[in-house]
Amino acid sequence: MTFANLRTAIVRASFAVLIAASLTQAAAAIEIETDAREAILIDSATNAVLLSKNADVPMPPASMSKLMTAYLLFESLKEGRVSLDDKFRVSENAWQKGGAKSGSSTMFLPPNSEARVEDLIRGIIVQSGNDACIVVAENLAGSEEAFARRMTEKARALGMRNSNFANATGWPDPDQRMSAYDLAILAGSVLRDFPEYFHYYDEREFTYNGIRQSNRNPLLYNYPGADGFKTGHTEEAGYGLTATAERDGRRLILVINGLESNKARATESAKLLDWGFREFDNYALFKAGDTVEVAPVWLGVTPTVEMKITRDVFITMSRKARRNMKVTVKYASPIPAPIQAGQQIGTVSITAPDFDTIVVPLTAAADNNQLGMFGRLGAALEFILWGGAS
Repeated sequence: MTFANLRTAIVRASFAVLIAASLTQAAAAIEIETDAREAILIDSATNAVLLSKNADVPMPPASMSKLMTAYLLFESLKEGRVSLDDKFRVSENAWQKGGAKSGSSTMFLPPNSEARVEDLIRGIIVQSGNDACIVVAENLAGSEEAFARRMTEKARALGMRNSNFANATGWPDPDQRMSAYDLAILAGSVLRDFPEYFHYYDEREFTYNGIRQSNRNPLLYNYPGADGFKTGHTEEAGYGLTATAERDGRRLILVINGLESNKARATESAKLLDWGFREFDNYALFKAGDTVEVAPVWLGVTPTVEMKITRDVFITMSRKARRNMKVTVKYASPIPAPIQAGQQIGTVSITAPDFDTIVVPLTAAADNNQLGMFGRLGAALEFILWGGAS
């Protein structure tokens, strides 16, 4: 192989990879209108945002706040500080503020009684019981106020930058605020951190103290693959829902709020999930360690080096964008020796319409030492003799 044959452009030509020939139909649109005041739709595997409307605006979350109450209880269970069979005392305060006397959503816990932790979980998730939330708060932190501070601290630790808690229930309070994006982060954290407790969100009814109540999440009853999370409603907040559904191995997380009715909440959530599953898909482009290109080397013991990608590239994009996706490898060619294994020697970029470009480093698969003195002299002579040939 002569040096002239090794001379290539500094930037290699674009090449398309993994573009299926069967994808011949473009998606009808990559945007959708929603009546929700706030909304966000996220792919759970890639955290790609498919839809966003006022998603970073702090809003009254109503009972969707209970996701954080349950999260902290799950955390206590996982750390072994609490067991499902432990019993928590029901205080007079919890009964007055969240029990039958309060007129709010309740588990109907009798005052001065004890309740199993697992029953309280179902009381929070299935029945949306304010009394159950207050009981958990008081038994874990001593008071609801102290527990609310823990909720805010945990929100910060999870990266929820627009959340603040004043209570464990979501009861209207000017200091009780969450953004739709923060609720999506929290929902994803539940899926990631507590898969062993996620099944409670899929339960449709729970009977306690002789009173049977149904889960308020409308998707559990008529949307295939729906298995969580939590509704919310107050006059200020409107009707909201933090939801998730899985279809063909792909999971979406949806948060909507500010709708005018329970019916609107049900139809709007189903519409947006349908759109997300239909218009977008996930694509595995590379696995960490894949050889993406073989590059020529100048004055190396071997004339080429394999360029390996440093991480998995698994992306979500609209099917329309997928048809026009390009993958481009960039490197200075030829790459001068010596080269060390793991040394970055180029990049690969993924571009598509309406898609944020992804750039991933490419590294050398193996060492490639420089030729000795005579080898370098021979290469230089070859360049003089043949380097200018076309």
